[in-house]
Amino acid sequence: MIVINRTKGRTLADRAAKAQTFFRRFAGLLFSRRLVDGEGLWIAPCSSVHTLGMRYPVDVLFLDARGNAIGLYPALRPNRVTRRFRNAMGALELPGGVIARTGTSLGDLVEFMEDGPAP
Repeated sequence: MIVINRTKGRTLADRAAKAQTFFRRFAGLLFSRRLVDGEGLWIAPCSSVHTLGMRYPVDVLFLDARGNAIGLYPALRPNRVTRRFRNAMGALELPGGVIARTGTSLGDLVEFMEDGPAP
């Protein structure tokens, strides 16, 4: 799945996976060694995430039902917990540094594409 910040015209991930079952949402990236550029994990539904037991920092974007960024956690370090975003439809976890590199900010529109080239 490709994830694009439509507001900034930047690709956030071109190989994002979905975590939509209870177990997959619960496990998230816990058992992964790291995320590399281009990878990501869309967790839905989700209003809060943790990095307990993880070994590396991740960027986290919380999106509302329209796809607008309502919460940002750049380079969330291991063993942390985010606040709860009541209106979040899901959370997008990305390699640390993607938020800064793409200039992603609160209110940006994020779009998911199942396949096809990124703009």
